[in-house]
Amino acid sequence: MARAATTTDVFNAIAEAQRRAILDVLAGGERPVGAIVDELAITQPQVSKHLRVLSEVGLVQCRAAGRRHLYRVNPTRLRPVVDWLSRYEHLWNERLDRLDDYLGELQRDGSHEDHRPQGAP
Repeated sequence: MARAATTTDVFNAIAEAQRRAILDVLAGGERPVGAIVDELAITQPQVSKHLRVLSEVGLVQCRAAGRRHLYRVNPTRLRPVVDWLSRYEHLWNERLDRLDDYLGELQRDGSHEDHRPQGAP
């Protein structure tokens, strides 16, 4: 059952760290399997297995170039993730605004103090 969920759901597919690493590599442009293997230092069978999962959910597309297969990210399939995360953006913005206010207060309070080390002229 877990296999079926992984192969139909983008969220499950990107839950695995090595698949996210492959997407990171492919974000830099189209690559053959061998280049992904070299960059991530994981075995070719592992890379192929993860590429298969990523392909099944549509996150990765493959094209033949002679005898090589080149893989690239299909960014449109990340839309469900972006849409889901955007619902939480306001929470992060509120926290960052509070942090910005706090840092501003610290700077205002600190600007009235002398920050020279003791004994300095």
